Amino acid sequence: MFIRILAALLLFSLSGNTLAGKRVDTPYADPKVVFDFYFDDPQHINSALFWLRSYMNPLMESPYDMAPEFMDIVVVIHGTEIVTVAKSNHKKYAEAVGRMGYYASLGVKFRVCGLAAADYGYRVEDFQDFIEVVPSAITELGHWQQQGYALLTPTILDKKFSIEEIR
Repeated sequence: MFIRILAALLLFSLSGNTLAGKRVDTPYADPKVVFDFYFDDPQHINSALFWLRSYMNPLMESPYDMAPEFMDIVVVIHGTEIVTVAKSNHKKYAEAVGRMGYYASLGVKFRVCGLAAADYGYRVEDFQDFIEVVPSAITELGHWQQQGYALLTPTILDKKFSIEEIR
């Protein structure tokens, strides 16, 4: 039996056929997602926003060609990254605020937990103009899931190796 398998593998390799991956265009439809942003470091919001980009960009490109206004995306902010959307910290977190403002202009809803805001001493008027304050992040996350939204929780890791080092 072993000899037959070995012979088949040898014959296959000599025939010039090689195994390779193939591209699959999953038929995505009706994209609805709620992102749960809860990080121990405010700077992690920059990495989390790449998750948002990675969700939207493929859907906006061929073969899907979806316009952003046909995507339902909600981001719920309730960790230390809440400080990034406070107007008083705009200068410190300008890059992240600019990116969030851009996504908000495409229709992404950014929601801040009212309980967390109070813990930080923030009021509704302390936030960027694209921020909506909701009573509770946990209640908000449950609500959107009950409406059929997928829950995505970005996992932010510290990168220890470059791509070149591990390739």
